[in-house]
Amino acid sequence: MTDDDKVAAEAALLRAQLNKHNYAYYVKDNPSIPDIEYDRLLKRLNIIESDNPKLKQADSPTQRVGGKALKEFKTISHHTPMLSLDNAFSNEELIDFNNRILDRIKAKDEISYVCEPKLDGVAVSLLYEDGVLVRGGTRGDGKDGEDITENVRTIYSVPLKLKVKKPPILLEVRGEIYLPKKGFEKINYQAKLNDGKLFVNPRNAAAGSLRQLDSKITASRPLEMSIYSLGRIEGYPTPDTHMETLELLKEWGFLVNSNSILVKGIKSCANYYQKILNLRNSLPYEIDGIVYKVNDLNYQERLGSIAKSPRWAIARKFPAEEEITELEAVDFQVGRTGSITPVAKLKAVFVGGVTVSNASLHNQDEVKRLNIRIGDHLIVRRAGDVIPQIVKIIPERRPKITKEIIFPKRCPECDSSLVQIEGEAAIRCPSGLFCSAQMKQAIKHFASRKAMDIDGLGEKLVDQLVSEGLIASIVDLYRLNVDQISNLERMGKKSANNLLDALEKSKKTTLPRFLYSLGIREVGDATSLSLASYFKSLDAIQAAKLEDLEGVPDIGPIVAGFINSFFSQEENLKIIKELIHFGINWPDLLADKNRDLPLSNQIWVLTGGMDEIGRAEAKEKLQLLGARVSGSVSSKTNFIVAGAGAGSKLKRAKELSVEIIDESSLLSLLEEYGLF
Repeated sequence: MTDDDKVAAEAALLRAQLNKHNYAYYVKDNPSIPDIEYDRLLKRLNIIESDNPKLKQADSPTQRVGGKALKEFKTISHHTPMLSLDNAFSNEELIDFNNRILDRIKAKDEISYVCEPKLDGVAVSLLYEDGVLVRGGTRGDGKDGEDITENVRTIYSVPLKLKVKKPPILLEVRGEIYLPKKGFEKINYQAKLNDGKLFVNPRNAAAGSLRQLDSKITASRPLEMSIYSLGRIEGYPTPDTHMETLELLKEWGFLVNSNSILVKGIKSCANYYQKILNLRNSLPYEIDGIVYKVNDLNYQERLGSIAKSPRWAIARKFPAEEEITELEAVDFQVGRTGSITPVAKLKAVFVGGVTVSNASLHNQDEVKRLNIRIGDHLIVRRAGDVIPQIVKIIPERRPKITKEIIFPKRCPECDSSLVQIEGEAAIRCPSGLFCSAQMKQAIKHFASRKAMDIDGLGEKLVDQLVSEGLIASIVDLYRLNVDQISNLERMGKKSANNLLDALEKSKKTTLPRFLYSLGIREVGDATSLSLASYFKSLDAIQAAKLEDLEGVPDIGPIVAGFINSFFSQEENLKIIKELIHFGINWPDLLADKNRDLPLSNQIWVLTGGMDEIGRAEAKEKLQLLGARVSGSVSSKTNFIVAGAGAGSKLKRAKELSVEIIDESSLLSLLEEYGLF
């Protein structure tokens, strides 16, 4: 053996020893050697790698100290969306959640749930290829996040290499990065000694640490990461249950919360909640509730998700923190649909880790219910994570002089006379897009991801464009030019061209997205899809009578009235005509509107990962073609689209001789109808 071979062998042995000791210390919480001995081993490996740069590896323990500072974070796309959770604030809401699940899966007996403490940190996704960490990303908007790989590498509870001989080809896991209470106290103590900025709470500190462009700063913070779910796996059998998944991930070297347990029935979930609530203050980390997840992964698939939340999981929040403050004034804001919302301006108060100075009073009925006046002392609660709520006033502390809250008669933005529809609590401005406040909200909605998906057209840029008089309606977006945009603050020619490219790209859309983008009251993305599938063309929707609209599944008389009213207004029809004139288009799925859609009466199933198109987008487009997209395979299934890493559903499809196609064939089908 040559000297080089000996050095390489020593380096490999040191890496294996140090990784083993890291796992024992940071994941198992059971150190196997004294710190001084660990430091000696790490120092020796550092010397070897410094003298022999070729021996440096991505999974080396020496790579956890942080590297060269970045100029900015890059954007990454998640293989599968990172969904957020719906919340329950009472046992009744938890029982309702359980009943909905039992009803959907037609279960007669109680089912099993995994109960996990809801860590108060930052949701992060980790990507491994052939067992080696290649990427870490924040949740972001669920679809796209920030690339924080260099910062994630510095966290010792994140394995740089999986503890398995034959790892999956690809593995994506999700978890929470947080700062333990002791670590939080330590960095705030050091900041105080150096006259530095103090962090408000551990979550704030964790988020701030992960957003450091200099990973050496992140490395100096004692962050931890606990894994709570599997995002995607390829080249390895998928476990049958969530608990088996957690056990597998634990075997591979991930930290999984030791208080996570498997229970049967919703009563056991409630008991677990009370147990952890009693332990909350003694835990070494901050938690703000409990997460309950259906254990059976087949059930999870069948239950699916809605909007941004899975149907198979819920967060049971701990009681919200409350404080006493004063109502100093009330402002009135105009929403997208013209509703006038009273906003309480509070004497700033610290509640639940944040300073609260505003809270919504919702409408006149809420003001009357609270019997609230300007000058009152009141109890404010930070419900959930971020939404401040006024619970009640404190009558015995009412000052002698207070002011009644008087709702305006005219719009605070455009001075139009306000109206109130009989039976509604809200007062509204009827001016629609003529009202500047409604116009801004309408443009933001039009550009949103589920609507026209105009990348880069955020809230601040919309405010700038309207304030500068460059746009006065959604149509004006397509009249913008490079010079107009590049002259705005913080916008150069490159940014301007990017926005124009995004606007051009948005012109190719689908009918449901276009309908949703118009901002018709009470018409969300699901209702837009129902309208498009039922009428099949914009012309037919515009010509529909009230009774025709009420015939659409899931549309009642009230929503039908809103749709009919919208398409009865000449100004709205003019805007639609102008948008189409500027090139907005969507595939015309049928030349003969009396015929069925191409995939009518067909049942499709999607399984496995897809590279070119997301599962949610594929589902939407199959539904546009008339298919019913199911979460489970049966003898009635017509087609199954099998992506990378497809498991039990693909196996079941083969057993039932269901026709199987791959992602490429699906894309060819969608392309045939102009949907890709």
